[in-house]
Amino acid sequence: MTSKKKEPNDADLQADPKTDPSKDPWVVANPFIIPNDNRIYVNDKKHQIARDILERYTGSAPEEFEKQILLTNFEYYLERFDHLHGDKRTKGSVMSAVHSRKAGVSIVNFSIGSPTAALIIEVLATVNPKAVLLLGMCGGLHRSLKVGDFIVPTAAIRDEGASIHFMPPQVPALPTFKIQKFVSQIIVEQGLDYRTGVIHTTDYRFWEFDDKFKAQLYEERALGIDMETATLFIAGFACKVPIGALLLVSDLPLRRGGIKTKKSAKEVFKKYTDQQLEVGIKSMSDIAVRGEHIRHYKW
Repeated sequence: MTSKKKEPNDADLQADPKTDPSKDPWVVANPFIIPNDNRIYVNDKKHQIARDILERYTGSAPEEFEKQILLTNFEYYLERFDHLHGDKRTKGSVMSAVHSRKAGVSIVNFSIGSPTAALIIEVLATVNPKAVLLLGMCGGLHRSLKVGDFIVPTAAIRDEGASIHFMPPQVPALPTFKIQKFVSQIIVEQGLDYRTGVIHTTDYRFWEFDDKFKAQLYEERALGIDMETATLFIAGFACKVPIGALLLVSDLPLRRGGIKTKKSAKEVFKKYTDQQLEVGIKSMSDIAVRGEHIRHYKW
């Protein structure tokens, strides 16, 4: 004898799934859904610890963060942002941040790599940002790319070890569409060009010397390669943080002599990063001013 599926009653429908995910009407109506109590937005203890980590690691109290947040791997971006718009600059035990009330934007240097990318999304989820944008760099893989090109990623390959803790491997790493839409519009308005495509995210640093790995990249036809994008997209999706990315091609590692050096890195910073930062600030400021709903669906 099979039991009849329980229909949600009025109390179930009025329950707040943020405080008790088991009371979500969709969960109540579907016996095959197992609530995930580990999500940052339903676990009060984890939420409080994450807020504490955010303040310790960045030196900024959660209340100081604007609703639009830029992410970077480089202190130079913070210096330029502070010079142009900064109200307050802080440095924590691991990361640093600058906040601008006038621009309605904060920027965080979260360092480098997939694990810290996952961490910064989880702790930023506690301030409920409206939009987060990575201003990152990547290696250009396609033969048509050149140093200084912009890439607005449409997806990312999850070849790293952090995103698996947030979503199963079959879940694609996708950005929040409306953020990418804002970014692409600003780029065009400034008379610039950009490419769209898939980014390969890896935690394998010296892959440039592995011929087998490089052959795999050719088969994938990825446009660029980095160490954070896929993790940010997946963690953002899991933590309800709207996330996008604007990547700058900083080197061409598949070409002879194309691997980034100390000298070439300085040239990239000198020529292109101010332009990337300007697009990022304008995109986030526009989102703040227009007040448009960014997450195009709720989950």
